[in-house]
Amino acid sequence: MAKKSTSKSDELFELLRARGLRKRAARALSDAATTARGGSNASQATAKKLIGDLRGLADEMEDRVTGRQAKRQEAAKKAARTRARNAKARSAAAKKGAATRKRTTRPKTTKR
Repeated sequence: MAKKSTSKSDELFELLRARGLRKRAARALSDAATTARGGSNASQATAKKLIGDLRGLADEMEDRVTGRQAKRQEAAKKAARTRARNAKARSAAAKKGAATRKRTTRPKTTKR
């Protein structure tokens, strides 16, 4: 039996399927890869969205496996920066108010 020649698209498709990717996703990626820059915008957009989803999934899996919670830590740091910035603004406003009160208030003189 003659050996069947496979195209680059089919090789990539088979590789992705062997790695556990679903058939529809593997087909979309392999088609987008073979059309490359000259391909349709729809297939390129689909491939980019799929790649983004896979990257997000890989990041989440890494976070769960290693025990770190990168998003949560990042959110906590942002909250701490926000609290510090707000405290600094309150302090500056209080100092400005105190300076204004000091300037505008005069000692009251009472008549006897």
